[in-house]
Amino acid sequence: MQWFNVGKIVNTHGIRGEVRVLSRTDFPEERFAVGTKLGLFMPEAKKPITVKIASHRQHKNFELVTFEGYPNINDVEPFKESYLRIAEHDLTELEENAYYHHEILGCTVFSIEGQQLGKISEILETGANDVWEVTPEKGKKHYIPYTEEIVKEIDIDEKKVIIEVIEGLLS
Repeated sequence: MQWFNVGKIVNTHGIRGEVRVLSRTDFPEERFAVGTKLGLFMPEAKKPITVKIASHRQHKNFELVTFEGYPNINDVEPFKESYLRIAEHDLTELEENAYYHHEILGCTVFSIEGQQLGKISEILETGANDVWEVTPEKGKKHYIPYTEEIVKEIDIDEKKVIIEVIEGLLS
């Protein structure tokens, strides 16, 4: 089974079993909703612990979460530095022309003319739009903004992206 990060437990919060989570999801309200089951991956552990969200609230830049069956700080103290992940079968369908990062990473990018430009190796989140880091077999990396003007076609099944190369994009 494949798992995807939704957050990292960075600390405890108070004495009632609450943990401070640094969110790694665009859907914190959904991922940390009461009753949601997540895999808790402790450092060095081979298998996850299944946890069920008992409460969730936002505080500053963190998600504060408690788990069923872990009512106090002593229960959750060992969870520091652990990752919360969702199973692939629990991912929700996205709206049209929206993609999960794992679907985009590794896609080969081609120009409209058919020139292979490289593979998407990283996705950088900016305020306006994502920027894809495209690594060619040789040469320097390119940074492609994910906009309708540039990205013309995405085929997740074929792991192929077609872009329009505008002046200055690849320099």
